Amino acid sequence: MADHTALLADRARPVAHVDAGLVPYGTAWAWQRDLVERRAADEVADTLLTLEHPRVFTLGKRADNTNILLDDQALAAGGYDVYEVDRGGDVTYHGPGQLVAYPILRLGGTRGIVPYVRALEQVGIRTCRHYGFDARAVEGYTGVWVGDEKVMAIGVRVSRHGITHHGLAINVTTNLADFGGIVPCGIEDRGVCSLQSLGADDVTVAECTQVLAGAFAEVFGVTLEATTSEALGLDHAADVRTPTP
Repeated sequence: MADHTALLADRARPVAHVDAGLVPYGTAWAWQRDLVERRAADEVADTLLTLEHPRVFTLGKRADNTNILLDDQALAAGGYDVYEVDRGGDVTYHGPGQLVAYPILRLGGTRGIVPYVRALEQVGIRTCRHYGFDARAVEGYTGVWVGDEKVMAIGVRVSRHGITHHGLAINVTTNLADFGGIVPCGIEDRGVCSLQSLGADDVTVAECTQVLAGAFAEVFGVTLEATTSEALGLDHAADVRTPTP
C-alpha cells in the first residue's frame, strides 16, 4: 500500500478541522477560495472543512451540461441550486445526509494531483471499512466503490501554489433519489449507494465525520485540531456565484 504521509509540505503543525454543519454551497466555495489564498501566504495552517450542503448540482470544468437531466422548472421545483465550478470531474450532487470534506492543504515538492486523489480514496475506503463494507478504488475511475456502486465521489483542484481545494463527498444517509436528476460523474452504467443503503442503519453524518477525520489523519500522517469557522475568520455571508447555462 502506498505511503501518503509524505504528500504534505508541512506535517509539523496540526491541521485545523472545522466541522461546520449545513452550509450553502456558494458560501463553502467562498471559504475555500479565501483559505487557499491565505494558505499560500502561510497565514493559516492546512485546514480540513467538513460539512453538508443543501440540495445542489455542481459541474466541473469539463462537465457535459446534458448530464443534468432536469429542466429549469424541475430544478426550481425540487429546490436544487446549480453551480459551475473549477474542480475536475463532471456533474455531481450534494445534499443533506452527505458528508463533504474540503481539504485545504499545501502539497510538498513536485508531487502531482494523482497521488493526492489516491490518498483521498484511501480516506474513503478506510471510512467505509470501519462500517464493515468492502470498499475499493476501481481502475479507470476516481472515487470509492462498493460493488458496482459509487459511495464516495472525488473532484479536486490544486492551485498554482500547490494548495488543494474542493474534495470528496461520501453518501451517508443521502436521499439517493436525488441522483436521478443527473448522470452522476457522467457515468451511465454504474449506480450510487450510501452507507445507509448498504446496511448501516444507525449511521449519522456526525458519527461518520469523526470516522472520516480519523482516517484522514492516519492517511496523511497528521494530527487534527478542532476549531471553528469564526476562529478562522470565515464569512458566513460570503457567496460565489458563477452564471449557469
